[in-house]
Amino acid sequence: MRESLSRIGNTFLSVFAGVASFVLTLLGFLLLGRVDQQIVASLFIGLFALLIVRVATERPNTRHAKAMAALIDRLLAVGRGDLISPAPTILRTDMPALAGAVDGLFEQVRTSLENFHTMAMYDPVTSLPNRLHFRREAARILDGRRLDQMSALLFIDLDGFKEVNDRLGHAQGDQVLTMVANRLRDVVTSGTITGRLVPPLLARLAGDEFTLLLPDVSSREEALRIADKALSALSEPFRCAAQTSQMGASIGIALCPDDVMDLTGLMKAADTAMYHAKASGRARVCLYDADLARISRERARLEDALAQAIGSRQLQLVFRPELCLKTGAILAGEALVQWTRADREPILLPDRVGLAPDPELVEALGDWTVEAVAMASARWRSAGFGQRLSIALPPGFLESDDIAERLEGAFALAGPEPWTIELEIAHSQLSACSPDVRTQLERLRRRGIAIALRGFGTAETNIAALGSFPTERVKLDPSLVAEIDVCDRARTILATLVHLLHALGCTVVAAPVRRQEQLEVLRAIGCDTVQGFFEAEPMPEDAFIEWVQSQGGARNFAQPAEASAASTMRA
Repeated sequence: MRESLSRIGNTFLSVFAGVASFVLTLLGFLLLGRVDQQIVASLFIGLFALLIVRVATERPNTRHAKAMAALIDRLLAVGRGDLISPAPTILRTDMPALAGAVDGLFEQVRTSLENFHTMAMYDPVTSLPNRLHFRREAARILDGRRLDQMSALLFIDLDGFKEVNDRLGHAQGDQVLTMVANRLRDVVTSGTITGRLVPPLLARLAGDEFTLLLPDVSSREEALRIADKALSALSEPFRCAAQTSQMGASIGIALCPDDVMDLTGLMKAADTAMYHAKASGRARVCLYDADLARISRERARLEDALAQAIGSRQLQLVFRPELCLKTGAILAGEALVQWTRADREPILLPDRVGLAPDPELVEALGDWTVEAVAMASARWRSAGFGQRLSIALPPGFLESDDIAERLEGAFALAGPEPWTIELEIAHSQLSACSPDVRTQLERLRRRGIAIALRGFGTAETNIAALGSFPTERVKLDPSLVAEIDVCDRARTILATLVHLLHALGCTVVAAPVRRQEQLEVLRAIGCDTVQGFFEAEPMPEDAFIEWVQSQGGARNFAQPAEASAASTMRA
């Protein structure tokens, strides 16, 4: 409307300039008698008309120039962080369409920035703060803590989530994580922790790891009560995709300032407590204390020393024979990594690395072990030994995406195929093996590398998983063998497992065997091979080769058929 009025006004000025020029020119000719006066008057009258027309044409250009100058000032304000102010008023008045476009553009920019902030600071699956957001906000909260204020950090790691995720699929696994987050939100908003000046901070760090920072707790007991409530909430069944899944959690707690003062130390302490809870049987809460602090320091020193030992020839392989119970023949040698330190007793790895080995250290130890075993296998082949050489892979070593390619490259040092090498994988790692890892293990098996499971028969045993796992050999957990010569129930359980594994086509290995009576029971129930018996503890390679050449084991283990039958009758 205003623009239309402006155009009407400009038209009126132009018409007025033309009419005035005509009238004044006519009067000039009528009133002035001399020609030179008429010419001068006509020139002045023409200039007057031109001035009026100029004013009429320049008026809108001046308004537009002012509007554009205001727009430029508004755009420059973006550099000062102003994305809120609307388009200038003069721009809305003279150029409403352009003003609307500018406002729409700023709205899109604000929306995009908000979406980017959400993606950068929040977990897309659970909508909880992510690791970056948690660290920033937690550091701010701890920096603002009063001197007499106690804060607690809960480090929550789900037990069994990977198995649930592999069984249901990643999409349903994400739904389970969402349910986990909602249950933890309920714990956060419950009456046990309301009324605080600073609200608790719940976040998902990565995978199945969550953290809960309680900025203000009255005591250790309050932190433990909240952790127990979270543990109870996560122990309830999860219903997803018409299936019920049972999980749990291992929770570690660290306090500020009682344990540590800064966020980094607090997270490390809570993480250490969580790993201790997991190592102690899972589904429990562990509070960081002086003993765990000592263990953590010792673990750090041990890992540092081990990292140096890998490159300084302080590691060596020792070997433990595996014998056939029927013939006494030496079927294989198990390679163990022994760490020999000055003025200290040798220790076997990786069992003594610590509560939570550093992933880089695990990888370095695994690479060293595989290469050392490959070279030992080459020496055995040159010496004419046809026995298998088995190797226990460190926990976490299988998580590499190129595990098959790396192992094939290392085993090439053992000479041409077939390779008489066997990989032992802890049964506790079975649920953690992704379909990709299983595919790579099957690839290795097709190339002649045997795959064995160790530690079978614990509370975490998953018999159904054996059907899809590429293995023909199973090593029983030592707890199954310990009392078979003194406990009828233990013999029954072991005999049942042995028959089941035989039905699945698996060879059964028992270890360790400490007494002759245990050997008789194992032979009677049909166990195939034994390890760790009382006359053959781990030994250096030279001693092992000499032991094999002497074939002393065959004389100790071979029995006439009649004696074997008698043992069966006694069992």
